[in-house]
Amino acid sequence: MLKSLQQSLRDITPIILVIGFFQLLVLRQPFPNLMETLAGLVLVVMGLSLFIQGLELGLFPIGESMAHSFAKRGSLAWLLIFAFALGFGTTVAEPALIAVAAEAASVAAEASFIEGTEEAMESYALGLRFTVAIAVGVAILIGVLRILRGWPIQYLIIGGYILVVAMTAVAPKEIVGIAYDSGGVTTSTITVPLVTALGVGLASSIRGRNPMIDGFGLIAFASLTPMVFVMAYGMVV
Repeated sequence: MLKSLQQSLRDITPIILVIGFFQLLVLRQPFPNLMETLAGLVLVVMGLSLFIQGLELGLFPIGESMAHSFAKRGSLAWLLIFAFALGFGTTVAEPALIAVAAEAASVAAEASFIEGTEEAMESYALGLRFTVAIAVGVAILIGVLRILRGWPIQYLIIGGYILVVAMTAVAPKEIVGIAYDSGGVTTSTITVPLVTALGVGLASSIRGRNPMIDGFGLIAFASLTPMVFVMAYGMVV
């Protein structure tokens, strides 16, 4: 735990130095609420340390063990169902996505793209969250199929981004920025560890697959498909 705290402090030190440099030497202003800021930094370091410990003790092992179990069972249907459910479940609970969806609904209401009622904003935000979650579920499903079939990842990624560029030209301009941000929002604290563990565990369990070559890449799909799905959502809604 002490080593984890040291690593977290080391990782956050560049951010502290950058903020301190610009605040004191460029803006030449004292830190507002210095004691609260210091207390917040301490909590951030502790939170990062606990989060990393949690990943190593819990999320990575359970993801890899479930991937091994599904591979041994040999049921393609259940594996694909699990892949979709994992992608959907981790994304719909993603704190960053919840925050971005709520902000998007608020801005859309202010711009009169949707009604300004609380019900309309909640419906818009919920629809956006479920659209992104379904997109990530589909992405993990495709990624698992790629590992099983040995498909080259570059062709799938290139094809996906060609589709993104084509849809950008016809999608409502109000949804394009949200769609692009949705790709990054999905790859956050909950989704990444479990999805990575699934890919590495599955590639390690299948004969002829290399975990370094085949085990990674699921996160790329999870970043790509939400852009397509959210632009389609914008066209429909």
